[in-house]
Amino acid sequence: MATIHLTHAPILSSSVQLLILPVNTAGTLLDPVLARTKTLYLDNYQRYRKACIDGSLKTGTCLIHKCTHEHSGLGVGSHNKPSYIANLVTSDHPYHPARTAWLTQALTDLSDQLMALIRYQGVRKVALLARPLLFDNSSINANSAHLNDAKEHTATRLPLDWQDVTLPLITEHLQDLPKLRIDIHVPKSVEI
Repeated sequence: MATIHLTHAPILSSSVQLLILPVNTAGTLLDPVLARTKTLYLDNYQRYRKACIDGSLKTGTCLIHKCTHEHSGLGVGSHNKPSYIANLVTSDHPYHPARTAWLTQALTDLSDQLMALIRYQGVRKVALLARPLLFDNSSINANSAHLNDAKEHTATRLPLDWQDVTLPLITEHLQDLPKLRIDIHVPKSVEI
């Protein structure tokens, strides 16, 4: 059974074996932490970007990348680098929020891939960046014409609620993983 902890600590300084980053299929990373990972984990970003460009990355999937470790240079002394990065594809565009179906499918794919990493690679500690899953509500204008669409269209465009939808989905799909500690890094605006 996995243990899930919410934390306000900076994710890039955490010592984990696998880093989970919510991304989109457009290959554009607007979140400041995600943008920082482009340079910190260049090999992961290049693989992710290539998958976006060639169309092989679909919403509701998870692309796990094994990081290469430097043998010389400034990065050698860093012990905080993860061995794996999971690109959790929860959106089709950086300005679109995650949808329940996409998040559910991506978490299922992540869970399946994590089971092999736990069993055969000894992965025990994981960190998930939650900020991209917390859509900025200020960007939604209640008076805009696009929100007057059909009811089902409106429901798919609105961001998922963190307490009622997103966190329960994460918990439901990842809690059954054995011997795993999952730190969910949330912004300070989210109450723990």
